[in-house]
Amino acid sequence: MRRRKNGWVPIVRGLLWPAAAAAALLCFATAVNSLDSGRSQEDMRQLEETLRRSCVACYAAEGVYPPDLDYLKEHYGLQIDGEHYTVHYIAFAENLMPDITVLENEP
Repeated sequence: MRRRKNGWVPIVRGLLWPAAAAAALLCFATAVNSLDSGRSQEDMRQLEETLRRSCVACYAAEGVYPPDLDYLKEHYGLQIDGEHYTVHYIAFAENLMPDITVLENEP
């Protein structure tokens, strides 16, 4: 005996493959976006850590903390990506660690 073919099975198969492919692409795009935001947070943390280490190196070499960011850029080769980050650097006194805050600029 011959089995009768159902008419809906090819339709379901035809819709299942594109739906599965779209779901896989959505998962991939979400993963890439998550990695990008994690990288951004890590870059900010590294910049702040580099600023603090540069201040400590200046204090160890010269006996005073740097008065501003320009001093660190000029004498210690510090480079800051001003397009992506804003740095708030407040020096209270020569013998106190400056207050350093790194903020990400909006795209």
